[in-house]
Amino acid sequence: MTSYIGRRREGARARQLLAAGRLLTLTGPGGVGKTRLASRVMRDSARHFRDGVVFVGLAELRDPALVANLVADRLGLGDRSTRLVLSTVVEHLRERSLLLVLDNCEHLVDGCADFVREVLTQCPDVAVLTTSRQSLGIAGERLFTVPPLPVPDDTGPCVPEELARYDSVSLFVDRAVAVWPTFALTTENCADVVLLCRRLEGLPLAIELAAARIRSLSPGQIAERLGRRLPLLTAGPRTAPQRQQTLRATIDWSHELCTEDEQALWARASVFAGSFDVSAAESVCAGAGVDSADVLDLVDALLDKSVLVRDATDADARYRMLETLREYGQERLAESGERARVARLHRDWFDRLTATADDEWASPNQLTWVARLKDDHANLRAALDWCLTEPGEADVALRMAARLDEYWSLRGFITEARMWLDRALAATPEDHPDRPFALGVAALHALWQSDMDTAAGRLTEAEKLYGEDKFLVTYLGYVRSLEALISLDLRTAELATAATTGFRELGAVRRELHPLFIQGVAVAYGGDIEGARAALDRMIDLCESHGEKYHRAMAMFGVTMVEVDFGDVDRAAEAARRGLLADVAMENSFGEAFHVESMAWVADRQGDHTRAATLFGAAAPLWTDMGTAPEVAVSMPHLVHRNNSRKALGDAAFEHAHATGRAMTAAERRQYALGGEPIEPNEPDNPLTQREAEIAELVAEGMTNADIAARLVIARRTADTHVGNILTKLGFSSRAQIAAWTVRRRR
Repeated sequence: MTSYIGRRREGARARQLLAAGRLLTLTGPGGVGKTRLASRVMRDSARHFRDGVVFVGLAELRDPALVANLVADRLGLGDRSTRLVLSTVVEHLRERSLLLVLDNCEHLVDGCADFVREVLTQCPDVAVLTTSRQSLGIAGERLFTVPPLPVPDDTGPCVPEELARYDSVSLFVDRAVAVWPTFALTTENCADVVLLCRRLEGLPLAIELAAARIRSLSPGQIAERLGRRLPLLTAGPRTAPQRQQTLRATIDWSHELCTEDEQALWARASVFAGSFDVSAAESVCAGAGVDSADVLDLVDALLDKSVLVRDATDADARYRMLETLREYGQERLAESGERARVARLHRDWFDRLTATADDEWASPNQLTWVARLKDDHANLRAALDWCLTEPGEADVALRMAARLDEYWSLRGFITEARMWLDRALAATPEDHPDRPFALGVAALHALWQSDMDTAAGRLTEAEKLYGEDKFLVTYLGYVRSLEALISLDLRTAELATAATTGFRELGAVRRELHPLFIQGVAVAYGGDIEGARAALDRMIDLCESHGEKYHRAMAMFGVTMVEVDFGDVDRAAEAARRGLLADVAMENSFGEAFHVESMAWVADRQGDHTRAATLFGAAAPLWTDMGTAPEVAVSMPHLVHRNNSRKALGDAAFEHAHATGRAMTAAERRQYALGGEPIEPNEPDNPLTQREAEIAELVAEGMTNADIAARLVIARRTADTHVGNILTKLGFSSRAQIAAWTVRRRR
């Protein structure tokens, strides 16, 4: 949200180090500009990576066990099996050329080190750029200590035009103009600006905090006040390096210039993980001397003082605190004795938020809630963690974790959902009244990952506890019906029908939807096509009348599944198309996998076997990215239609079409599935991977392996390996032969 100042030399050096190896860590104290430099290196290096760059901010995370989960989320991957999420990430990255940026690793350094080591070992074309106050300490890591911004010395002439070439001065002026548009570097004030930048030792965060005061103080006044305060604030037995003490002293000074209410909001807002909005701030930060009506004005004041920053989003305004300032706020919150009170208010807010979202899930507000919960996922984690580490609060975690099972599934966070439920169940008494439902939800999540043994155990435990509660009896019966469907149990239709009837009698529309899907599919396979249509039509009607989109897309898949094998193939085709459009709009990759897969079945039924094979290929990476396979998720129809198309085409033609689909980008896949033409892959006589073909082109341009490594920002040894693989695959013995082969391909 603010301009980028200087760092050209540092950026060039960082890119050189990244090109020379595959792991670069930018180190330095908080506030020195590691994240901003990493962002610039990421932007400038993007063109060297075929599959782009992915930025993962780790400041919001507190559990090192969730590093891979957060990366998977940023990569758009799902979590539909019991395999480790790390394995899904590695499988996704194995054939990709990509720069992965992990920002703020210092509090998760061991977890980050384990994750990065695995990625670098198994994904030869992936490079990793991290920022951390300490190194990861793994083989191959190159370190670059980010220096402060250069400052003018005190011997040269004070000429504004000359001073503007110093990044520290440019940063101060840029940030000062942002809050006071008429400010300019002049002959009269340039000596004060130089003195100020020197006293702040070129630390970007310190300079920004000082510049934020330009509305009320001149550069001379700021420099004079800091000149009095810095020696005092940095004196004493502190063992931190001088620059770190200077930054701390500047934050202390900035804090002291805040009003008492601003100081209170700074401390209390530090309880938020990630970002927050005004309504959350009013609920969590008000009270104990701060009026809720004043919170918005206090947020504005802290924005003006660069304590808070506004997230770049077109939606409702959200705010966050730089990690260094958040840590400072946490210290102040602890010193004030308010940490427990504010943390409880934070938990209470997200307890109410998830309860409201749960109540309104089956409504026109569903997509709004998905976006809201996505924005607040880090806060949800923090609230759950607080409940499970604070004595006597685990029952609230049990209640929260059992809500919104569709959200956790939609976002691909099933393993995380199971983790929170398992921790909460372990921390609550066996006779707690919320346990039966939580056990049922835990079983449901286990079934989504085909963990049948765990699901059966959870259901058995729940069924011993539910008593005469009709909702619980019906809910657990529904989960049993899903278990039966996955197991191909003949009782599926009976169990699902009982669940839909029970929920209908209770008026629980949201809970009736998925059992209707199970009922429809089960009775269709039992030979009752009209009964299947009736169940799925009711599911669609309920979704449309309540504005429910998640289950409506699922209903479209149900219609396709039923009609493609037992009914009207044209109706199946239209349902698959509508379902795909709905899941793309919801960013539901798992749902997209089902719809693209089902379009292949439709094509097979219609006799277009080349299209069927292409769609099977297009669906394949979606299944992989979800951590599962069609042989598990939709085994019977997948095997029937795939084998039918393979038999009709022959192995060679089927594999060629399959490769065409598999090579498609997400945009190409969606275009083709909705009626566009396929994009042809490499020629059948080209045995090279995309990366190898790219390197062959560079060999043809006369580049050495060192040149290729620098161009593609990969290690020299990686370039050596690729060139060796090219020679082996093509049966050549010289680079000249590679060049000649490449030229022939172009022609």
